[in-house]
This record gives sequence, C-alpha cells and structure tokens, in this order.
Amino acid sequence: MGLGLPGGMRAAVYRGNRTVATETVPVPRIGPGELLVRVDCCGICHTDLKKIEHDLLPAPRIFGHETAGTVAEVGAGAAGFAVGDRICVFHHIPCFGCYYCRHRDYAQCATYKKVGVTAGFEPAGGGFAQYVRVMDWIVRRGVERVPDGVSFERATFVEPVNTCLKGLAKCAVRHDESVLVIGQGPIGLLFTALLRRRGVDRLYATDRMTDRLELSRKVGAAAAWQAGGEAEQGLLAATGGRGADVVIVAASAPGIVELGVSLSRPGGRVMLFAQTSAEERFTLDGKNVCAEDRTVFGSYSACADLQGESAETVWDPAFPAETLVSHRFGLDRFAEGMEVAKRPRAGALKILVRPQG
Repeated sequence: MGLGLPGGMRAAVYRGNRTVATETVPVPRIGPGELLVRVDCCGICHTDLKKIEHDLLPAPRIFGHETAGTVAEVGAGAAGFAVGDRICVFHHIPCFGCYYCRHRDYAQCATYKKVGVTAGFEPAGGGFAQYVRVMDWIVRRGVERVPDGVSFERATFVEPVNTCLKGLAKCAVRHDESVLVIGQGPIGLLFTALLRRRGVDRLYATDRMTDRLELSRKVGAAAAWQAGGEAEQGLLAATGGRGADVVIVAASAPGIVELGVSLSRPGGRVMLFAQTSAEERFTLDGKNVCAEDRTVFGSYSACADLQGESAETVWDPAFPAETLVSHRFGLDRFAEGMEVAKRPRAGALKILVRPQG
C-alpha cells in the first residue's frame, strides 16, 4: 500500500481539436497485480504529437509513454515491487502466444496494441500526468528497474532506444556497410549513437539544422551534411557514386521517403521509421524498387525481446542520452513544450515533461 496519496493530480489532457489543457483529474485507482507510479519524468514522442496534431484518436486522453518514476502504491499480488522502487515502464507488452508473437512481430499482436498504462480516461500512456496506473500484464513483463545513481531523465530513453534497436535488428547492418541516417532529431541521433556503438564506421547523417549536424558528428557520424545538394554530393563522394548500403529515414516530411530511396544504392535497404500516420503518403516508381533490387520496409514501436538490452544500453554512462535533452517543462507549460517539439528551433532536441515540477 501507499501512504499519503492525494485525491487529485495535475495532467495534460487531450480534449480533441488539437487541444491539450492542463487540468486537475483524479489519481488513478489500481487493482490487484497493478502499480501506481509517481511520474518524475516523461519524454515527448512525435507519435504522440501526431495523434494530437491530426486528432487521430477520440478524446479525452492523457498521452505520454516514455515514463520513469517511483512506485507509490502496490496492488495485491504485484510480486517483487515495493513502494519507493525506481522504475521505467513500457506501455505495450505482447501476449507472446499468438501468430504474430510466434513470428516476433510483437507490434501487430492484439494484446500489444492494448495500452497498459493510464492516467485516466481511455488508456494512452499517461506519462503527461503526476501519477500513472500500470496494469497487471505490464507489471509482469514491461517494467525495468532504474539503478541507483541513474537519473530519471536518462531512464526515459529506455523505450525509444528499444524502438531504435528493433529497427537496427531489421536493418541487419554489417560493419563494412555504409549507413545514412536522414534526420538528426532525437531519434536520428539515437540511431547514429547506436550505430557507432556497434562499430559502424561508414556512418553518415543529414539534417537541415547546423547544431544538430554538429552533435551528430560528436555522437558518431563520420560526416554530417546539410539536407539537399550538399548531402547528395557528400554521400556519393563517400560511397564511390553508389549511394548508401542502408538508409534510415528518421524524420517525417513531404518527399523524404523518395529522397531516402534516391540516396540508397541499387540493391540497398531503406527503412522507414517515422512514417506512422495514415495521412502520410509517398510515391515510388517500380524501377527504383524492383528493377534496382532495393528493399523498402518499416519498423514500428518496441520489441519485448530487446527490453533488457535497451535498459543496459541506457544505463551505460558512456551512452549519450542526457546529451540529447534540451528542454524541460512542467505540466503548466506543457503546451509550450509541445510547440517546441513540433516546430523545433536551433538548440531544441529532446523535450522532457517533469510533472512534479
């Protein structure tokens, strides 16, 4: 049991029509096998921004899924947890028994598609609130303990790093291959850092923002170019005129998928990572894909098999997680934080919400 829990809490509530309002709502009640977590920190993810910007899901909801905090209450039967434990949580966990799970396509599992962490209303992650309820199947398989000495800010990276590790597993990059990461926002920079960590030397990046290119070089890119002609010329020069063996499209913008294909070599692989909305469209011609033997594929969400690896990666002090944090906002300034994340300016990278501040 928890002690001294308030009856109400502050939360950023999505009310539809692209509107999020900071309100007072009830603290969630937990049931058997569940945890109540006092949220210390939650990252703003662009998938949540898209849901808000395009009104993709019915309101009301409380979004936020890159969540880390402290156990405030333990439901009966939630074995192994105690009030005060420092944890981070995954909001999706598969059933491990269905057709998709047997093929390790966990993100397509019906159980995985159910959100198991909520701050109230229809479950939607809930991390943009002061407390979240973690449901029993997430407690059993979707909680990672945060070691002493590791900040909650660093812990919010466990879920996004997992999604990147899943994407890299699908890319199956060899050490002698060239890789281009398009977009050096927070996710693109995570890809760059992870690829360098895996010993990929022919690692290139492109972005429109000079400060992001500078940071890209610091975390591992052999070269980082301004998007446009500079990137195309630089990449062709670096790859003997062929294009990259692997292209990771880590940003979303009109024409960016077509660009990724054009910068890959014949026979190369192009992974789409940021194209998560049904409203996003792109056009590819048959010659570029079929006649030139390219593989174009997607990667979405986290992989339960990589949960431990993602945590150990983030716990490593050498991994540049906190380097990517540029802004921190309390719930009363959530709208401002969302705007900075949607329309980043120079110096803006990973935006964190600190609900208790």
